[in-house]
Amino acid sequence: MQLYMKQKVFSWKDKFSIMDASGSDKYYVEGKMISLGKKLRIFDMAGNELAFVNQKLVSLMPKFSVEINGQEVAVIKKKVSFLKPKYFIEGPGWEVQGDFLSHDYQITENGNTIVAISKKWMAWGDTFELSVIDESREVLAVAVVLAIDAVMDAQGR
Repeated sequence: MQLYMKQKVFSWKDKFSIMDASGSDKYYVEGKMISLGKKLRIFDMAGNELAFVNQKLVSLMPKFSVEINGQEVAVIKKKVSFLKPKYFIEGPGWEVQGDFLSHDYQITENGNTIVAISKKWMAWGDTFELSVIDESREVLAVAVVLAIDAVMDAQGR
């Protein structure tokens, strides 16, 4: 399934629309305007919260947790690396590989792609295309991509 995540350009807080291939809104992501650390909530179009992405502040390197139904299901950590960024995902056993600086990377499990991410460069605001292979893990995949994007934004990438 193709999803398109578009960050609003002029906004006082983080806002993302996530649309399906036909351009219809599928999810809505909203962050807190004033908080310690980045906090993002993913909602369906009926307003039900599906996932919560929360930055862990007491950490040497950037670290985010993902909660679904009030339970932590993944922790995304940035690894120390001198040449290019590396991320580790605890919980689902996923690996992240690709070119983060170009926003072109994949999240895999045992060598199988869960989601492939690419940035649309000629778009107003940051727009990402997510090719989700396993639709049963779609919300978790979106939450992990949001956490990785938050780390890159915080570091000016």
